[in-house]
Amino acid sequence: MGADITALIVEWAHLENIPDLEREHALIEAADPDADDGMVEDGWAWLPPAPEGFTVWCARYEFGGTLGSFKPHFWAGERWEAVREHVPADLRTALDTFLAGLIWTPPGTDSDVNVDEADAEPWHGALWAYCPPQDIPALARAWSAAVFRLEELREPFTAHAAAPGKWVGRFEEFIQLLRGWAEVIAEAHRRGWGLVGLPI
Repeated sequence: MGADITALIVEWAHLENIPDLEREHALIEAADPDADDGMVEDGWAWLPPAPEGFTVWCARYEFGGTLGSFKPHFWAGERWEAVREHVPADLRTALDTFLAGLIWTPPGTDSDVNVDEADAEPWHGALWAYCPPQDIPALARAWSAAVFRLEELREPFTAHAAAPGKWVGRFEEFIQLLRGWAEVIAEAHRRGWGLVGLPI
């Protein structure tokens, strides 16, 4: 898995005004890190630069310690898969909802279940994440239900998922990645925007 991920929150009305076949290219152009004035190692990089009087329509989030790679996100999903049956049911449900909206494929689910020939927006089939604004509140609620109980995951993570020296092999790394996604969701929710994860 040598793929990268670039997480963007997007003003959906602006995105929908771009023709379907041009959307992915427009997002890639807007998110191009080579166009930045400086490196952002962790946190928000607001893009594209907006001339005076114009509104920024998307923003890129950089996950600390990942170097832009999708591998940590993939392995976070794998760690959750190893842990989830060992945590209380209500906490499991909350994190299932949160992670399934982002980086985790629930057991028995086709990873392409939301992308088929009849899809109204086939351009998003190549994206690592795709979450329109109407889906963001459910993820925000799920995180709110889990955030103050994350310490309950430490013992089962240590027992069933820890892999020191490997991607997201430590509990602290797992929680850091979750908190990064929570920050992305919180900002999208606050603005009424959606989320995409570009494979760059």
